[in-house]
Amino acid sequence: MPVRKFSHLLCLFLLSMIVVASASGYGYGSKPDVESSKSSGTRKKFLPGVFSVQGMIYCKSGSKVFPLKGGVVRITCLGIDKDGYETAPFSILSRPTDANGYFFSKLSSQLLEDDGVKISQCKVFLHSCPLKTCPVATDVNKGLSGAPLSAYRPIGFNNMRLYSVGPFVYSSETQKSFPYGY
Repeated sequence: MPVRKFSHLLCLFLLSMIVVASASGYGYGSKPDVESSKSSGTRKKFLPGVFSVQGMIYCKSGSKVFPLKGGVVRITCLGIDKDGYETAPFSILSRPTDANGYFFSKLSSQLLEDDGVKISQCKVFLHSCPLKTCPVATDVNKGLSGAPLSAYRPIGFNNMRLYSVGPFVYSSETQKSFPYGY
């Protein structure tokens, strides 16, 4: 019986180590070295309190490509708290795309900033597709691995930032993998 108990404990320990290893990068990071970042002249860039993300989603079925109505993306962001620690990631879902495959999401970090958290980076991922004939999400323009927000253009009288990502693509068939690339 003690051997069985030991094997259960060992199995539980190994499973917990796998969970911890797979979660690396998604919890609290180490506290940044504020002195070295000041002396080296690098500053952490934060996204503004209000910003928007737009893009397009398409379906590729055989040789046809058409706008996907009803597709949804997930916008996942990281923050830095008032003590300089990275927060756990948090996500929001866009509204479904329109008949032209277009999505637009306006984000506000006001509640986070009230708690001393600033958004440091965001990525956009394909989330869902309503078409049963186009169920396979592809990594075109990083739809699966996450498209980072980078270039933006100011819009409106208050110069709100508008970030564009994509276009993203769902496919009717699984993509063939090439073990040695193209």
